[in-house]
Amino acid sequence: MTKTEKLDLLTIDCADQRLSNLVALLAAETEPPTKLPQFANNHIHTTYSFSPYSPTAAVYFACEAGLETAGIMDHDSIGGAKEFRRAGEIAGVATTCGIECRVDMSATPLAGRRLNNPDQDGIAYMAVHSVMPDRIDFVQETFAPLRTRRNVRNRAMVERINECFAPFGLTLDFDRDVCPTSLYKQGGTVTERHLLWALTDKMLELFHTEGTVEVLKKLEIPLTERQREQLLSENPNVRYDLLGLLKAHLVKRIYIPATDECLRLKELVTLSEQAGAILCYAYLGDVGDSVTGDKRREQYEDSYLDELFAVLSAEGVKGVTYMPSRNTPAQIARVQALALQYGMMEISGEDINSPSQSFICEKLVEPGFSHLVDATWKLIERERETR
Repeated sequence: MTKTEKLDLLTIDCADQRLSNLVALLAAETEPPTKLPQFANNHIHTTYSFSPYSPTAAVYFACEAGLETAGIMDHDSIGGAKEFRRAGEIAGVATTCGIECRVDMSATPLAGRRLNNPDQDGIAYMAVHSVMPDRIDFVQETFAPLRTRRNVRNRAMVERINECFAPFGLTLDFDRDVCPTSLYKQGGTVTERHLLWALTDKMLELFHTEGTVEVLKKLEIPLTERQREQLLSENPNVRYDLLGLLKAHLVKRIYIPATDECLRLKELVTLSEQAGAILCYAYLGDVGDSVTGDKRREQYEDSYLDELFAVLSAEGVKGVTYMPSRNTPAQIARVQALALQYGMMEISGEDINSPSQSFICEKLVEPGFSHLVDATWKLIERERETR
């Protein structure tokens, strides 16, 4: 059975059926995948934010890749956590659950600074790791009104997309084209990626690949030779590659600043404590060539990293999360030294939201990263204590 066929079985509309199909797929395996205990991933997005993977599918493909552990991390939603945990129990994969969100830093000394958010100064991405199982519903309910407020801004950004694409005869409708690509009605979030996903569908439908390249040129969106080849070749992931291009270059034109959909840092610190979770800053660092293809070359936190950690620690942030494959050895060494200085937990995770991405971060086998796998098991054990 191909990956696409498996994915179809594990992403159908009904969660109970997804889990039943997981049982059947595992039973049909002639031999289990080789376990790779030297790896871990705590930042897997699912269909509850943006991803080709349902919570069940995320666990299955993490297991197939050799992971013994998997961590769910959706934007503004932890609605997939219970399914994710159940799938982990079925597949024999230890799980940890968290939620990612944008946070308003205006009431801190970091007000107005360029943090880890390419789209908006003064707003940071934070990860709430290891939410206790009995607090999942509480966290989900807390974010419900924020997801609703986010859609007010989403609708306005759709109108900006329509202004950009009016000369090409392309129009999006939020309710008809965007919302159905999400699990918003089941407690998921509509993100900027959903807007762009609906746009990629329309572009490829109306212009096909060659016409899409011409439209990008007219919009003055730069294409490297590799990106051009990805769009014009027989590429099963062309929609994701086009989405990455649009995220890197179009979002800045259509983006509307997030305001009342963002918790203030102090509020998120309190929420994390109430959820028994570990609040982490998601380190980005100055970006050169983006490994995920959706970040522009730009400077972020590195010029004032010492100050950043001092403020985060004083405000009650307990950890830092980062992608070892994204940063240079010098960047990682600096983050690790500061985490040690301020007694912050280090957590790793590869930002999985495309079928072309590997669930395995090969960097974890290098010296200096084994403690990130140990940290994953600490998260899992603390969550198991309340099950």
